[in-house]
Amino acid sequence: MRWLWQIYRLLWRADKRAMRRGFALSVAVLVAGAALLGLSGWFITAAAAAGLAGAGAVFDVFRPSAGVRFLALGRTAARYGERILTHDATLRALANLRVRLLAGIAARPWRQLSRMRGSQALNRIVADVDALDGVMLRLALPLLAGAATLALGLAVLTWLTTPIIALWVVGILGLGGAASLTVAAMRARRAARRAEAAMQALRTRSMDMMRAKTDLVMHGVLDRARADFHGAAERMEAARATVDRAEHRAGLALGGAALLAATGALGLGAALVQDGTLTPAQAALEFFAALALAEVFGPLRRGVADLGRMMDAARRVGRQLEQANAAHRPAPPEHAPSPGRLALQNVTLREDRAMAPVVSGVSLTLAPGDIVALTGPSGCGKSTILHLAAGLLEANEGHVALDGRVMADWSEADLRARVGLLPQRSALTRGTVADILRVALPDASEARMRAVLEAVALWPVLAPRGGLQAELSETGTGLSGGETRRLALARVLLRRPALLLLDEPTTGLDHDTARAVLAGIRKLCPQSTILIASHSPAETEWAQASGGSRFPVTTNRDSRM
Repeated sequence: MRWLWQIYRLLWRADKRAMRRGFALSVAVLVAGAALLGLSGWFITAAAAAGLAGAGAVFDVFRPSAGVRFLALGRTAARYGERILTHDATLRALANLRVRLLAGIAARPWRQLSRMRGSQALNRIVADVDALDGVMLRLALPLLAGAATLALGLAVLTWLTTPIIALWVVGILGLGGAASLTVAAMRARRAARRAEAAMQALRTRSMDMMRAKTDLVMHGVLDRARADFHGAAERMEAARATVDRAEHRAGLALGGAALLAATGALGLGAALVQDGTLTPAQAALEFFAALALAEVFGPLRRGVADLGRMMDAARRVGRQLEQANAAHRPAPPEHAPSPGRLALQNVTLREDRAMAPVVSGVSLTLAPGDIVALTGPSGCGKSTILHLAAGLLEANEGHVALDGRVMADWSEADLRARVGLLPQRSALTRGTVADILRVALPDASEARMRAVLEAVALWPVLAPRGGLQAELSETGTGLSGGETRRLALARVLLRRPALLLLDEPTTGLDHDTARAVLAGIRKLCPQSTILIASHSPAETEWAQASGGSRFPVTTNRDSRM
């Protein structure tokens, strides 16, 4: 319950004024409903009694009828206002919560991000936050408003009838409602958790199927994936059916408590009418009030049925918020533009203490404007060195420094403004070529974007298709593998970083195109320090022809330069 309480406080603090007004209107809705039914019952009974007594001509029908109309219209208006205030405040708070979660995920160490499945992260941001809208709207506010309404009902019934009837009605409704909702929550908790887990599995599998549809078809396992998908759907429906049954049973139990309270109130009222303590109209009022007060538990039925789902979501979201707060690092003052001096001193990185190091004892220094090509067999650690130089990984031993400052001393914004990395696998977003490039530099001009496309020899390919306005899909459909690679490279070059880290930038290109692209990189970024993880002879030859050097990387052996 700690996590649920934390989420409740977060939602309440998002807009306390709106929540207070919404709570007041929630109480007004319940009170108006109880008063409406009670007044109507009293009015009908009193009018009938007056008619039987021959006093119908002098009985005041105008004020009670006006009260009935006022309560009916006021109840509708209060319900509308409560919905506007509480839903608007809750939805805005949840939107801000999604932004905080996304920022927290983005602030995680790169190693954690690289192991994270995109579909799971999306589920956490969307499904878990969606589940939390019920914390305020279907649990906290209805519970507080119901308790306040029962307390007010006890006071009013004591004033208008007798304390014994008031205590009977409120006591039976309160105890019966609490017992019914508690049993429903206990029975539905596991089913609600299973339903949420099945729904998230369904979303994850649907996204995975869409991304891997070609491989699934070619390997002949599409039917198996489809069966897994339908299995998750069936489990979700079965769990939801269990939750619905628990909710319906809670409704039946609440109806039984209301019937018991109303029947007892009617019997007590009849006895008190016979001895002259109450009038028939007062007895009718407490009977109908008992029926009306039972409605205070109606909004809670779905909330307690989904309690397990909300508790799990609150726990996951709360832990992510704690991790995000712990990972936050205040940015130091901005520094002057970096010239791009990179130094790795005796750097060693291990994935696990029990395993051999990925890189060991690497020492490498690049002066501003230097070009160095990392060479060596696959798996020797070239990409890891680039990630260390980019500040994405933290060395177990030694240190990595940019312009004399270790990576941990740089703010994230400062570091990313100076360092550009082209990884082995780059993601392209859906949209136009301009949209894809502006991910790196949102205010980039069309002239600047065209210049980088020309530098990577991609403009002649894109110009006939619409140039910067050419539409591309998420995976770059419409471009070849080499063209997609060059578009990702152009996005990195758009910011003209002081330190340029390129992981096999000419993959998928023929020798002549590769040489043209490499020459374009140097022409576009003449002052940048460039470190390349190379598998292509063209890249190594270009580095040496441009006044740079090779840096052989060997597996698990000291490398120094």
